[in-house]
Amino acid sequence: MTFRCLFILIASLTACDASAKQTLTVLTAYHEEVVAQFETAFERDHPDIDVKIIWRMPHDALPYLRQRNQGGVDVYWSASLHNYLQLKQEGAWQKLKLDRDGLPEKLGVMPLIDPDGFYCATEMAGYGFVVNPGYMKKHRLPEPKTWQDLIDARYSGHIALAVPSRFGFAPLMIGSVLQQYGWERGWALFSEVAGNAQLLEHNRGFITDVVGSGKLGIAPSLDFFATSARANGAPLQLLYPEPVAYSPAHIAITASTRQAQAARQFVGFILSAQGQRLLFHPDIRKLPVRPAVYADKPEGQFDPFAAAVLHSPVYDPSTTLPRLALQNALFDLFLTERHDQLKPLWQRLHELETQNSRSDETLAEVRHLLTAAPISLDLASDISVQQSFEKRIKDADADMQAKSLENTWRSDISRKYQRAEQLLAAWRH
Repeated sequence: MTFRCLFILIASLTACDASAKQTLTVLTAYHEEVVAQFETAFERDHPDIDVKIIWRMPHDALPYLRQRNQGGVDVYWSASLHNYLQLKQEGAWQKLKLDRDGLPEKLGVMPLIDPDGFYCATEMAGYGFVVNPGYMKKHRLPEPKTWQDLIDARYSGHIALAVPSRFGFAPLMIGSVLQQYGWERGWALFSEVAGNAQLLEHNRGFITDVVGSGKLGIAPSLDFFATSARANGAPLQLLYPEPVAYSPAHIAITASTRQAQAARQFVGFILSAQGQRLLFHPDIRKLPVRPAVYADKPEGQFDPFAAAVLHSPVYDPSTTLPRLALQNALFDLFLTERHDQLKPLWQRLHELETQNSRSDETLAEVRHLLTAAPISLDLASDISVQQSFEKRIKDADADMQAKSLENTWRSDISRKYQRAEQLLAAWRH
């Protein structure tokens, strides 16, 4: 056989092999270090499928998936429940139709699969308290076990609290506390925690940097931020509260895909024991949704299913999502804008409550003024109010309505804080 004929034969075989491969397009917000682990393992087990990755953050993913033919995407895999819910309403998904043997439907009250079967959770991140053990020991601070513990005056000046309108992980974290403790009690708790805290408004780095550097000792955050920082040498520890709230990531198959079988193979692999164990990799550090794989977990790895036996999760993110934009605005009005005024009020109130009986009527009134929720739960549940804040960025009328409401609420909050100042200034036992 001549060299020319051999070359033609090899080229033909290569072309045939390439044409036989299916291309599966996956849209995700995961970092390359995460995706590469799954992509490599999946393609090794499925050599006939070539995975093509498109990276889009959640706010960019939504318009991308609204394109004609959904931008050619076959699988959407990301931590943005809002996008999955929104696109489900628009008919963007097809049912997964997967074998879920060994995969629970819920963790506590938190669903791990869409009730209609259009998307499901693939992993979770847990909300906890990042602490610096050396700092805690130096200042003789006990380890907090619940959010309620953070109102203790001993933590004053030692907490870093992320402002939810500035840090992407924080809105659902704030929402989890409001759901767990209830609307009224939740806002009261945040007011008192904020009185002990430094509010972080500038998202110029990870919140763990503040604790890792020793500037402050405690920061509520997501667990994988802490584990990542620890892997890079930061002197941090992650404490999970009782119960733990979680932020799940999900996966779905697009309605327009022409690679439905390959897409289901990919989703099935992500949820398989092999795929779930990859979440323990040092470059990933997420919590699997398949309970059985925790039998092989690394030393010190948190097990949410074991923790749920003692303290069952009471947080469902989908309940919080409709009011996230409103909730962020309320946090800023209630706490961020007036933090310089609020913090000394709490410090003074704590001092007086320590010195005197908590049954004192004046001090009780001050506490009520500082902890009253900025608006009622009924008003916060009003769909028109929620949409005014959700749509304000792109809708001038919605923004006008939101600003009008904010002005009313701001005035009410201001009156309460001023009254609290007057009572404390004139207080005599």
